Amino acid sequence: MSTVLSIETSCDETAVAIVKNRQVCSSIVNSQIPIHQQYGGVVPEVASRQHLEIINQAIALALTQANLTWQDIDGIAATCAPGLVGALLVGVTAAKTLAMVRQKPFIGVHHLEGHIYANYLSEPSLEPPFLSLLVSGGHTSLIYVKDCGVYETLGETRDDAAGEAFDKVARLLKLGYPGGPVIDKLAQEGNAKTFGLPEGNISQPGGGYHPYDSSFSGLKTAVLRLVQQLEKEAQPLPVADIAASFQESVARSLTKRAIACARDYGLTTIAVGGGVAANSGLRHHLTTAATAHNLRVLFPPLKFCTDNAAMIGCAAADHLDRGHTSPLTLGVQSRLPLTHVMQLYREEN
Repeated sequence: MSTVLSIETSCDETAVAIVKNRQVCSSIVNSQIPIHQQYGGVVPEVASRQHLEIINQAIALALTQANLTWQDIDGIAATCAPGLVGALLVGVTAAKTLAMVRQKPFIGVHHLEGHIYANYLSEPSLEPPFLSLLVSGGHTSLIYVKDCGVYETLGETRDDAAGEAFDKVARLLKLGYPGGPVIDKLAQEGNAKTFGLPEGNISQPGGGYHPYDSSFSGLKTAVLRLVQQLEKEAQPLPVADIAASFQESVARSLTKRAIACARDYGLTTIAVGGGVAANSGLRHHLTTAATAHNLRVLFPPLKFCTDNAAMIGCAAADHLDRGHTSPLTLGVQSRLPLTHVMQLYREEN
């Protein structure tokens, strides 16, 4: 496979990596979480400025750590969609500039495709077809992975993404930002059976519920009502028990849909990606259920669950090996369905 230097700046991590043969030669990730915590969430303009300040240093450091020179690099990649437009522009502009100056092909990468490829970094032998469960702050989807760039969305959230629900519930419980890690930690100290929080179901016109689509808005509202009732009764807020009950509901919902989807489509492997893939509750529930149904479930290492450039480089290398490159006129997009990923490329003869 090709050796690719990749850049990821879709949100609040400035990341640069070099990947070869699904092996990570170097991976630099500069998180902006401490900066955005004071605002309770990511501020797009602040994120873009932070990317600008450190992108050049991160690129130089990635080459140094990999002990490689520009002659060893076959292509330059960057996340081009979806994400914060200003943040994406920093990474894509840097990648295009390097591609022109170093006379290397440019590869634009879909952020969600990167999360799918995060599993290849720990399981280099993984090959399609398989089911991908993508769970992050902005996305919750069940994707049928048929080949590189060939995807079918089988299920998705109708409202809040799973990670978004974690952040909102953490805000309700006054736990700060980001919500996922702190709720996960508290959940391990609480009793998940204390509160019977609802599992969001999507009704179908002909009756019954959609087997693969998710909803987390109602669950978030249920937590809000619970907190309001306990405060009205002047009772101490059992934060750990609420966190455990909430996490249990999310993990149970995602697990049920992923297992049903894999079995219905005859897929024997479920590969999980995105920030919520680091959640211990989801890992336990899905692994247990997969074992019971003789399915294989894969989770990336924790460092590759959150946004990073290594997963972007892995996806880019696969596209480059297949002759897929992007024109230097390629723009950035705040939204782009994963099923449209091949619009980013032109095939070289």
